[in-house]
Amino acid sequence: MKILFLNGPNLNLLGTRQPEIYGRTTLADIEAQVRTRAAILGVDVEFRQSNHEGQLVDWVQEARGRFDAIALNAAAYTHTSVALRDAISSVGLPVVELHLSNIHAREEFRHRSLIAPVCVGQVSGFGAFSYILALEAAVNVKRSA
Repeated sequence: MKILFLNGPNLNLLGTRQPEIYGRTTLADIEAQVRTRAAILGVDVEFRQSNHEGQLVDWVQEARGRFDAIALNAAAYTHTSVALRDAISSVGLPVVELHLSNIHAREEFRHRSLIAPVCVGQVSGFGAFSYILALEAAVNVKRSA
């Protein structure tokens, strides 16, 4: 089983960007933690990050036939990207939406996710551990299918 982790804008700044909200763990640290858990589960993972909406759309589209599921932290695009929502709904793969912070406890504009209705579920508010939970969810969805 192969799970693709996609990370949206500004996640390359994790560890230094607003640590009071996002913590001090870097994206590389998170990737290492997920790889460790994935090895225990017998799952391959691939990580990508882009600040560009179109790149994320391309990666979602390219995942069909290459990956079994996607774990997606779309960051700000969660709340704005119809294009990303359309890509998710077009590929026929289970997508787990994930966020480090609890988006429902933050600014009102972050409460609405445009991608949630086309994802199998959402993990939000557990910091770096959200990625482990998203991995577990993606594996569970595929193994239960």
